[in-house]
Amino acid sequence: MSTVEDFFAQHDDWPWNPPRPGRATFHYLIAVNEGVLRHDVDHVTRTVTPGQWLWVRPGHTQCWHPPGTARGPFLLFEPDVLRPDIARLLAPLTAHDSPAVLSPHPDDAAWLQQTSLQLLDEHRALGRRPLDVHHALRRSLLESLLLRLANSPDTAPADKTADTGRGDTYRRFANALELHFRELHQAADYAELLGCSVRTLSRAARKTTGKGVRELIDERRLLEARRLLGNAQWDARTVAAHLGFSDAANFGRFFRDRTGLTPAAFATRDATRG
Repeated sequence: MSTVEDFFAQHDDWPWNPPRPGRATFHYLIAVNEGVLRHDVDHVTRTVTPGQWLWVRPGHTQCWHPPGTARGPFLLFEPDVLRPDIARLLAPLTAHDSPAVLSPHPDDAAWLQQTSLQLLDEHRALGRRPLDVHHALRRSLLESLLLRLANSPDTAPADKTADTGRGDTYRRFANALELHFRELHQAADYAELLGCSVRTLSRAARKTTGKGVRELIDERRLLEARRLLGNAQWDARTVAAHLGFSDAANFGRFFRDRTGLTPAAFATRDATRG
């Protein structure tokens, strides 16, 4: 727990000199109270303005921009720090495909800011009270902050469907896709895994995202390919095998059709950006 301005000041030669993409292993949560923050999440530049929050989740590729004018709290926490019951309540916003930039309702802004400052104060209070009390207070404040952020009218998920019907079918598909996108590539594969018909799964996906199941599968495979080519610097043959393509040529066509670039051209562009 820190502030984004302190983070920039303490790391003036890294990781933005020059900017390099890296893969997040923690949750990065930054509130912008003043100024503007620019940050790449999965190769898309996000501009975060006062009142907004940036949430980079584990597994996302991120790239810092040179320090700007942003000021505000910076929370860094591990996925398993939350208690299981709280983690379930927060699942819609901790999910891999949740929005990177959140815009809480203005009525919640003051409470969120005050709680984040209390969390920062407790983080800096190490040694003032017993260690177990210190950790319990930090976790309690963090969970309160995330629950309020997740349930602010402007950041809460639009789909309020209960855990039955199409909403639950899509959520189970999204979880299954995150686990199996490397080896399962057809709608029928996921329908069988979830115990429903392809038609039911297709309707749930279309209702929730406006996209078909195959399009969502392809998008997830493409995202992983971009991450591996850009951040991990894998070659096309290795990425193709990892994502279940029959050969590098087939993967190359898949990638070029969706990005306009060959895998090699994308990797070169990403390595020289900034």
